[in-house]
Amino acid sequence: MMMQGRQLALALMLLHLLLWHESVTIEVPQDPKILADLRQPPTITKQSVKDYIVDPRDNIIIECEAKGNPVPTFSWRRNGKFFNIGKDPRVTMRKRSGTLEIGFRNGGRPEDYEGEYQCFAGNDHGLAMSNKILLRVSKAPLWPKEVLEPVVVTEGSSLVLPCNPPPGLPPPFTFWMNSMMSPIPQDKRVSKGLNGDLYFSNVMAQDAQNDFSCSARFLFTHTIQQKNPFTLKVFTNDPYNDTSYNDSDPYGGRKVVESTPTFLSPLGSESAKMVLRDEQLLLECIAAGLPTPTTKWFKKGGDLPGRKVKFENYNKTMKIINVSEEDSGEYVCMANNHLGSIRHSIFVQVKAAPYWLDKPTNLVLAPEENGRLVCRANGNPKPSIQWLVNGLPIDSSLPDPSRQMMGDTIIFRSVQMGSSAVYQCNASNQHGYLLANAFVSVIDMRPRMLGPKNQLIKVIENNRTFLDCPFFGSPFPELRWFKNGQGSGLDGGQYRVYMNGTLEIKRARAEDEGTYTCVASSILGMAENQVRLEVKEPSRIVRAPEHQSAIRGSTARFDCKVKFDSSLPVTVAWTKDDKPIYLGWRLRKDEESLTIPNINEGDEGIYTCTVKTEIDQDSASARLTVLEEASLNPSVSSALPPDRPDPPMDLELSDPAARSVRLTWIPGNDHRSPVTEFLVQFEEDRWEPGRWQDLATYPGDLNSVILQLTPFVNYQFRVISINAVGHSEPSHPSPKYQTSSAAPDVIPRGLRGWGSEKDNMEITWEPLLDLEKNGPNLHYCVWWRRKDSDGEWNNVTIIGIKHVVRNTETYVPYEIKIQARNELGAGPESNVVIGYSGEDKPTSAPTELRVSKVDSSKANIQWKPVDQVSVRGEFKEYRLYYWRESSHVPALVFRKENKTKGFYTTVAEPSAILSDLVPFSRYKMFMVAANNRYEGPPSNTVEFSTKEGVPDAPSFFRIKRRGFDSIHLEWDKPLEPNGLLIGYQLKYQTVNGSRQGRPRLETFLPNVTEFTLRLPDRSTRYNFYLSALTQVGAGEIFAEESPFFANEAYIDQVDIATQGWFIGLMCAIALIILILLIVCFIKRSRGGKYPVRDKKDLPLDAVDHKDPDGSFDYHDEDNKPLQGSQTSLEGNVKESDDSLVDYGEGGDGQFNEDGSFIGQYTVKKDKDETEGNESSEATSPVNAIYSLA
Repeated sequence: MMMQGRQLALALMLLHLLLWHESVTIEVPQDPKILADLRQPPTITKQSVKDYIVDPRDNIIIECEAKGNPVPTFSWRRNGKFFNIGKDPRVTMRKRSGTLEIGFRNGGRPEDYEGEYQCFAGNDHGLAMSNKILLRVSKAPLWPKEVLEPVVVTEGSSLVLPCNPPPGLPPPFTFWMNSMMSPIPQDKRVSKGLNGDLYFSNVMAQDAQNDFSCSARFLFTHTIQQKNPFTLKVFTNDPYNDTSYNDSDPYGGRKVVESTPTFLSPLGSESAKMVLRDEQLLLECIAAGLPTPTTKWFKKGGDLPGRKVKFENYNKTMKIINVSEEDSGEYVCMANNHLGSIRHSIFVQVKAAPYWLDKPTNLVLAPEENGRLVCRANGNPKPSIQWLVNGLPIDSSLPDPSRQMMGDTIIFRSVQMGSSAVYQCNASNQHGYLLANAFVSVIDMRPRMLGPKNQLIKVIENNRTFLDCPFFGSPFPELRWFKNGQGSGLDGGQYRVYMNGTLEIKRARAEDEGTYTCVASSILGMAENQVRLEVKEPSRIVRAPEHQSAIRGSTARFDCKVKFDSSLPVTVAWTKDDKPIYLGWRLRKDEESLTIPNINEGDEGIYTCTVKTEIDQDSASARLTVLEEASLNPSVSSALPPDRPDPPMDLELSDPAARSVRLTWIPGNDHRSPVTEFLVQFEEDRWEPGRWQDLATYPGDLNSVILQLTPFVNYQFRVISINAVGHSEPSHPSPKYQTSSAAPDVIPRGLRGWGSEKDNMEITWEPLLDLEKNGPNLHYCVWWRRKDSDGEWNNVTIIGIKHVVRNTETYVPYEIKIQARNELGAGPESNVVIGYSGEDKPTSAPTELRVSKVDSSKANIQWKPVDQVSVRGEFKEYRLYYWRESSHVPALVFRKENKTKGFYTTVAEPSAILSDLVPFSRYKMFMVAANNRYEGPPSNTVEFSTKEGVPDAPSFFRIKRRGFDSIHLEWDKPLEPNGLLIGYQLKYQTVNGSRQGRPRLETFLPNVTEFTLRLPDRSTRYNFYLSALTQVGAGEIFAEESPFFANEAYIDQVDIATQGWFIGLMCAIALIILILLIVCFIKRSRGGKYPVRDKKDLPLDAVDHKDPDGSFDYHDEDNKPLQGSQTSLEGNVKESDDSLVDYGEGGDGQFNEDGSFIGQYTVKKDKDETEGNESSEATSPVNAIYSLA
């Protein structure tokens, strides 16, 4: 009886739930005035991760941020007890925040603050709480000291070198190096296992050339600890010769015993593995054998999950990402070589920490409304659900008559103003827990209008019109529309009222003009707003311009008569070839036309008339063709070139069908060029009336075709003829043809799901084209559901091209599909597309970023990866920011440059090599995890120094020959010394053709930058090789070759100037120039006239000016040269081309000692001396010197 009574009560409760009406939660608009007046409980907006490991060298920051109205206050619990922040001087709380900062500048140990922390944010309307944050301090214990004996192994046998790193928090990343700090090459034969051990499937003789050391890298402390190296001794049957090694015979022809495969890890024939849902599963099989075995994987009773599985470590490791329950089962790895095979079974069990099926979300209700909070989670084992209110178990809280518990659901009925609170749902099992805060806010607010007051909206007649009236209130107001303040509310027929308050007028007419009033009313009051609607006549061109041809020099006129609403300002503009026409003295425009007088070839083109108002426009175009007069003369038409064809005529429609019709026409005149094809165009009057679109082209020998059409279109056709010259004008339109409606047959394109915010997913697609709608009332049905869930599809029917799924978890995959529908039925469904909700900033930073094995130009970096869940999006890369902070070379100037480098890796212990570093420099770096939109918080900043390297080449190196018996060398220090310079070394050797002499070496101190080398012989040439030195060694070589002696290219001008012969030569030249200047000055100061001997019988020009004393003026105003003479270098002394005898008597002209002719020209000293002395003085400077001598 008791059991039957319980079943009856449960049935009645379920019936009550079915009959109970749940109010839709109020969506609060993001209006600043509304939000300022809205009282809401607190909401946690930011908190530290649950497992929080901190660097002991940094201050501890535990984040807790919340919002609410009034602003929340914060408190903390530590290890379940109230944490009195005021009593601890090291702990402070940020203003208007709950974030704790624990500093150790004045002492203290971070380990003293380890424990479990929880933040509480409260105001007058409730209390929200964070997750329990387990704070732990990173630790890096030392490697235990041990003495490792040499490992002795026979060639061909297997070997395992154990690593056994010291445990750390978090665990260290291990890797193997040799004594040269180079990574141990890994391949199919030698590889590192997941446990860090180094496995040799078979040992080769050359393995003894290396020692093997396991290193552990601790991220937070930035330290690397290295185990003592293993020394390997390999016994071989024959001596090992590394020159005999090759890939095809790695044992160099030596006889090594082959062996069948055996497993080094795991041992035995079977093992078990447990993994949590959504984590990654790593299975490993490492086999020994000779030849080296190959490894294959398969799943017993099923296929491997192809899209989630990856093989690593040369197929020895199988990784399955995002593990789900169906990935459990028996996995088999098989190792084989030509001697045999072996198998190992791994039984995988998938458990699950709690995960949300239905996460509770905030609930905003008005008084007397109903609502519910649902908290559904799943896991393995099944999690237990616990409800709390304001941080206390709901069972121990104050009773609320409006609240009723029903398992994982809380039902609210007829809530009252005091029912606001924050509810917490805790879902937990042995593998973890989930905590969600969701507030119930009961608000009452009078109706408010959110839009502008008294809007004026102008629309074109017969267009669909929307009048907006945004509003808000709690309880949700009822909205009604009235026209001109009279009658009942507008809804139905011509009108449609949407939930957001918008009024749709399906087809605006003149009688729809007036004042529309929207009234929002509730039990708390009412609010109203008005919108004035004016319906205008459309602007139309009633007489459009027509195509015309005109003779050059004549006048062309295009008509453009427009009709428009007289209450609207209108403009009529003309363009030519889509460019504005500038009206001037030639082009004239009036109200109805454009006139172009005296046309020429530049006027040819397409003219467009556009009429435009503030709410609509219309346009029409016509082509102007400029002709020569002969084009209109029929008598010469046969001589005319081919022209465009005439348009087709007499279009007829026949053979109508649901999606086709036959079109027939009569071709026009082809004008001496055959028609090659016909272009059929159509115009429809439903979506784009007046716009002609291309439908199809057909060969020029057809004039009757069947047109393939689309349903629900009122067609009109026209045809254009095309020949080699161009297109004809369009034909006159055909009669209209209406196709019947049908269901859509096209799937919407471009379906995708993506998150524009962290808690939503926008499902978008491309709308069907107008000609793809196939019928009236087109809408879209969209389905979505969480990927990998067996839940039912959510769906929505929408007219637009976007639907936003809200209150999603961050970066969750969804399955999405879509279908187009109209009144005639549904179209085909799309394929399922995977979309993702929005990404958020990653919450975790890479930890334990550290540097190991730093040399002069590169460094190995290691870090602890972030949890993929904390990436909160698609993992893109680990992004390293690094920069050169300083140089260890004193006073070295360089330019700081921030650099980034990305590393994509998902291994458990990632590492990378940072290269192209400058030696002997101090660097800093930090790392972030990045998804497609955001970067996460930075890791710890690491500082490291590169080792000293060899320097760059000297900045310059010049070779100068100071004399014929020495060479002088100069250089300067390198721009990047890459260390502390200890000097320079100069190597040089003689060169004689292809033979080189014995090298010689000179070294210099770092402050010496020149050197003089004595030459044993003038023809000796040298090759010089100069490099700078640091403690590491010699740097880049700057090579130069000494020049040839015969074609010396590097003579030092300063050295030549110091030679005695050169100084004497320069002094002599200077003395000669000085004497010449003195003589010239004396000569010119004594007069500018030159006497001519009486015996000179040259005829005088009629214009010559003769002085009384028989001389000619040297300063002739015309400065004419003698006839038949040539200008000298000075430009004033002339020499005749005639015979020298013509200027003397009997050919006894005077000559100098060198045989040069002096002539009969002498410098006139005075009149008596000239007449009494037949001899003359030389007029050139050289002759003057002879006369002085």
